[in-house]
Amino acid sequence: MSALDRLRSVQARLGAGLHEFYVAPYRRTFARAQRDEEDLFMMLVLSEALGVPNPASYYTVELLPVVYDRFHDWHRRMGMERSPLEHISCC
Repeated sequence: MSALDRLRSVQARLGAGLHEFYVAPYRRTFARAQRDEEDLFMMLVLSEALGVPNPASYYTVELLPVVYDRFHDWHRRMGMERSPLEHISCC
């Protein structure tokens, strides 16, 4: 192993350590922000089925198959014991 390879290895490990040092305190905040964004996305896609008029329903109907897989986790996180939709019974 040459000196240049060792230097690159040390630099890569130092970079990974610094990344972890700066990102670790905010990991929970980032995860919560991502979950909130996904919840909003689910509500927008399912808004027509929930009774909220959605002007973009023509575009969001294509996303329903993707959303159905995560629907159960979403409605439990929103505090709904059972599925609020008649045509989706996941519980």
